[in-house]
Amino acid sequence: MTALREKLSISTDYPDVTVEDVDASLLPDRRDIPFVTIDPPGASDLDQAMYLSREGDGYLVQYAISAVGLFVRPGSDLDREVHARGVTLYGPDGSIPLHPRELSAGSASLLEGEDRPAYLWYLHLDPDGGLRHSWVEFAQVRSRAQLTYEQVQDAHDGGGTLPEQVPADLVELLATIGRLRIEREIARGGVSLDLPEQLIEKTDVGYHLAFRAVTDVEEWNAQISLLTGMAAARLMKNANVGILRTLPPARDKDLDRLRQVAAALDIPWQADVDYPSFVRSLDSSRAAHAAFLNEAASLFRGASYLPLGAGESADDVVSAHAAIASVYAHVTAPLRRLVDRYALEVCRCLCAQEPIPAWVTEALPDLPKTMTKANQRASAYERGAINALEGLILAGREGEIFRGVVIDVSDGERPRGSVMVRDPAVEATIHGEDLPVGHDIRVRLVKVSPDGPEFEYVKGKHAR
Repeated sequence: MTALREKLSISTDYPDVTVEDVDASLLPDRRDIPFVTIDPPGASDLDQAMYLSREGDGYLVQYAISAVGLFVRPGSDLDREVHARGVTLYGPDGSIPLHPRELSAGSASLLEGEDRPAYLWYLHLDPDGGLRHSWVEFAQVRSRAQLTYEQVQDAHDGGGTLPEQVPADLVELLATIGRLRIEREIARGGVSLDLPEQLIEKTDVGYHLAFRAVTDVEEWNAQISLLTGMAAARLMKNANVGILRTLPPARDKDLDRLRQVAAALDIPWQADVDYPSFVRSLDSSRAAHAAFLNEAASLFRGASYLPLGAGESADDVVSAHAAIASVYAHVTAPLRRLVDRYALEVCRCLCAQEPIPAWVTEALPDLPKTMTKANQRASAYERGAINALEGLILAGREGEIFRGVVIDVSDGERPRGSVMVRDPAVEATIHGEDLPVGHDIRVRLVKVSPDGPEFEYVKGKHAR
């Protein structure tokens, strides 16, 4: 890991910088709202806290997001360091934070029982989950409980209880609102891929790789975040100021290619069924479906950021996020992503009818380049970390036979493709002719290197 960080010029040490003092008591007091956080086990950089309630015939989502920007003086050494980093990096030996840990895991994190400054969103929904109105303010908040996805899922499934300080209707309302928002996503043509997540788990004897399915609670929680990002984007686009997250539509030729992939995998895709509906019908636990979904993940390319206000208003196609099928903005992870700090402040100023500060407007034009560089480095680091760990786990096992599923094939002089091995959970290069995409097969480990392991196809009957 050290060699990888040196190669990518990544420092794990935060420079000695000055953090601004913030007195949250000067903000409107909303500590009476029983917020809770829902995150992975052991998380300490808590960006969001929620409180869900019924409002007439609809619903009210109150969503508190860390106001970490209050601790960073524009133009300071800390501000320059945050811009240089761009995002938090995650690896098997821990994270490399965007902000000093005294902020990201301390005074700016929405930790249980602590008073914190926050951007507090009020998202008013109609009975069908549609957004009626949104508004955001600075406020002082306090989380009642730090929950995990598993805790909330167990409570929903009837296998566990939540702490008594958690609102009694939290699970019911999260499920109701989450399902309504998923229905809205389907109706507008949004796409969610049911891809298994590759996890790095630290154990008493080292590290372990596993594939983990996303739970219902995580999907519902993600819908609350998406709702907030869409509300923020609507505010900024209507005012023609701020910064949006964009993604161009898929090209027709790429959709045609996916239909060919489905046919090759023997997955029926009727001509009158559109892409979002087809994707939602698949089950990633089935080998052929997992192979197709892996290919589908590459359908939408070219995600970027679009600053608003530099010229003419952006049209709906240019400013939209094709996979979400809506305008969208990054605002829910300011502890871990630089751009969110700017979009949040734009939205707050618009709601408060205050001038947007110069430190925001002057930075907007350069943020896309800053974030692109940061995201590229993060991808290289995280992929490199997984490759290194896969090599560590598989070292000395060359020649062994494993079971896996071919998820794609590349053309070239030497036939090759990608294989998903289930145990250990590895995605790697596979060599061999006539690779049966979408089928369970036997593969032999032939090489372990810093770029990841390589396998070869052991011809014969497919593994069943």
